[in-house]
Amino acid sequence: MRRMSVFPQPGTSLGNLGLTANELQQEAENNTSELVSELANLSDRARIQAIRSLPMSYDERRRIRSRAISVKTSKNIFNIDCSQQVSRSFRRFGASVASARQGLVVWHGTLKEIGGRFGTSVLSYFLFLKWLLKFNVFSLIINFCFITIPQIAHAPNISSVTGFRGLELLTGVGYFNQTVLFYGGYNGEVIVSKPPYNMQLAYFFTIAAYLVLCGVSLIYSMSRSFQKNFVLEAGPVSGGAWRLLCSWDFSVFNEKAIQNNKNNLCIQLKESLSERLQMKHTMSVSEQMKYLSLHLLAWLLSLGLAVGSCAGIYFLGIDQLDSSSLNHNPNDLTAEASTLLLPVVVSLINLIVPLLFSFISIMERYSNPRAKIYISITRNVVLKMSILGILCYYWLNSVPTKMACWESFVGQSVYRLLIIDFIFCLLGTFFGEFLRNVIGTTCIPSLGVPEFDIARNVLDLIYAQTLAWIGIYFSPLLPVMQVIKLYIIFYVKRFSLSMNCQPPKHTGRAAQMQTVFIALLFFPSFVGTLSMVAYTVWSLKPSNYCGPFQGLETPFHTVLSWTVYIETLPGTYWVWWIFENVLRNELFYYLVTLIVLVITYFLWQITRGLKDLIRTLRQQIVNEGKDKAFLLNKLQNTQKQRMQMASFRYQEFDQTLHFNPNWMNTLPLDM
Repeated sequence: MRRMSVFPQPGTSLGNLGLTANELQQEAENNTSELVSELANLSDRARIQAIRSLPMSYDERRRIRSRAISVKTSKNIFNIDCSQQVSRSFRRFGASVASARQGLVVWHGTLKEIGGRFGTSVLSYFLFLKWLLKFNVFSLIINFCFITIPQIAHAPNISSVTGFRGLELLTGVGYFNQTVLFYGGYNGEVIVSKPPYNMQLAYFFTIAAYLVLCGVSLIYSMSRSFQKNFVLEAGPVSGGAWRLLCSWDFSVFNEKAIQNNKNNLCIQLKESLSERLQMKHTMSVSEQMKYLSLHLLAWLLSLGLAVGSCAGIYFLGIDQLDSSSLNHNPNDLTAEASTLLLPVVVSLINLIVPLLFSFISIMERYSNPRAKIYISITRNVVLKMSILGILCYYWLNSVPTKMACWESFVGQSVYRLLIIDFIFCLLGTFFGEFLRNVIGTTCIPSLGVPEFDIARNVLDLIYAQTLAWIGIYFSPLLPVMQVIKLYIIFYVKRFSLSMNCQPPKHTGRAAQMQTVFIALLFFPSFVGTLSMVAYTVWSLKPSNYCGPFQGLETPFHTVLSWTVYIETLPGTYWVWWIFENVLRNELFYYLVTLIVLVITYFLWQITRGLKDLIRTLRQQIVNEGKDKAFLLNKLQNTQKQRMQMASFRYQEFDQTLHFNPNWMNTLPLDM
């Protein structure tokens, strides 16, 4: 088929170019009719591809498509291919299902609006929040289905000695003390059914399965994000040409956001140029010593603040534990309210100490904004993880020796930390963003509109999620509070972002920052939580008077008892053999570790090969550009030489002979 029948064909005589306008229009119409008839004889798929390949505008292709379909229908209206109709119906049904599925996705339109108004860097925070919400919804579903519902249906524990007074919503004690919200509200009985339902095994394997699935999901997400945002960008992507030509966010449609993106792009170009100048700049030995001394002093101050905060939290917890161990009156509201002191102090430290870190970073005078962001993130992560680490040490070493049902006490402590952190998050949004916007726009215009701090908000989400993971063993329904918290925070942050904030000027690379946040969520957050839960299950003796594992040496002994019971059942010897000879054998884990290391090494070598290949291809592109420049210069020189030769020959042959009628007068007189 011809590519474009409405143009003159190759055999058209040149005389046709002198036709009148009507004749040319008639010839174009004839060519269009021929093209339509050719398209009508094709199948649907071939016709679609042929129409897409036509060098026409969209409206012209649409008219030709309509004419071709009408011609084909008029020719054989009762003999249309049934398979084509079925495939078309399935395509339309698939498109409608995809559209309906997008409509059912939570916050789909809201996220598109946020990305259009504020760009992908701000959108990454809300996508991260939505991702965490999925984790907690999944945890809530499996815990509620496999742990809570069987316990409520079999033996609901409602032996609370106090009525509901409202303060329990903040403290978690009192009315909630012996409910299914915490560890003490469950027992280890075997529910009589067919087959029997063992609450100990259900509690153990449900928590274990959830943590394993979370770990697999985090590793997969981190590897994909790392491959996409780090490995495949192993070149000079931060250069000025890349930022100028390839870094524009085309999802933005708001005029103010477009102007902000322009300003951010200018700032990033300036930063890129300043980084190049810094690489060329060499400091003297005295300047380097001064620079290192300043950074060493800043890090000593930061670590000193973190260590002092952890020490204060630990001794405050010990003092509260001694006071609570002496007070056994459940109706004492003062004692119940005093349990909020520790989470309030922890939240104040998480609020004030990062501000001191910001002043310390100002003292350091970082010239590279990206380095400043990463240093700030590192210090905040060290602070938050140190606080959680000292709290875990306090819960697992001091609490079990002084509390009768220490697992419920730990679950209530995590519950209070989560609730108070949520309250401080709301207060921080109000005072840090709303009042800051009012002051910056009315009282002190030089302050301006506050920026949306992506790093601080994401670290707050990571801290809260770490608390939820720590408390999942001690409070199976704690994901309920985390789901409600994340849901409210989404709308609060969205409203505050729309009314009070502007996109940040120094964002770095949004995609790589998201990879860093996922990596921080995995380590040290998830790995630390997994270590704590594993230590609790394998090493600590459970309470003797509450919980599903009461009377056992460790919670893991329920699995050992189960394997002994399985050994006595006919046809299940292979399960016992696998557990005894494989899962409890250290050699198996050594082999698994060795296989993982070998696979990791091979994947690392493949990644290095891909990076070398990308580097080689980029160098080939550079060499091709140099070759083209060399050939163009040579061609220009050759053209100049030919032009000079042509002009010289023209002057030489232009000297024609002219007859002089007075040639006799030019002869010498002596002839």
